[in-house]
Amino acid sequence: MLRPVGVLALAAGLWLGLAPAVRGQDADPWKPLERLDGEWRGTAIGQAGTGEVTRRYAKVMGGRFIQETNTSIYPPQEKNKKGEVHEHSGMFSYDKQRKVLMLRQFHIEGFVNTYKHAPEGGGSKLVFESEAFENFSASWKARETYEFDGDDRFVETFELAPPGKEFQVYSRTELRRAR
Repeated sequence: MLRPVGVLALAAGLWLGLAPAVRGQDADPWKPLERLDGEWRGTAIGQAGTGEVTRRYAKVMGGRFIQETNTSIYPPQEKNKKGEVHEHSGMFSYDKQRKVLMLRQFHIEGFVNTYKHAPEGGGSKLVFESEAFENFSASWKARETYEFDGDDRFVETFELAPPGKEFQVYSRTELRRAR
């Protein structure tokens, strides 16, 4: 027969052993994205030329998702004679089955990119690598890298890899928190 102390010890042992399964993942899966929350402004340089960027990240739907809205305005210039306005909206989610952050971006051109978080680089770097595309060739790869320089500045590098080739920088965007 177990004594009360024995029952408590058994319960504590079970709780500690089962705690991750009962409580979910040990660490908060949203922790790497917390610093994105808010309004951002900056400059993009890349294939479309040089442009001004406004971006917003916010928790939505009861905090289950983080929504990104982006507008990049490229005035007419040598690299882009007509200029352009690029818009995209993204949703970060957490896939509980795979225990991984996901990013789905919807672009004004009709592309939908699905990315999976590729943990690397420690706390100052976030990397998302493509898993699937809609309205674009599945033989390509894409990568979004966010490198943080404190809480109020980050650089996003968007890279593309044609079939059988290495990643090449398509654009590099420097963003600062808007006050």
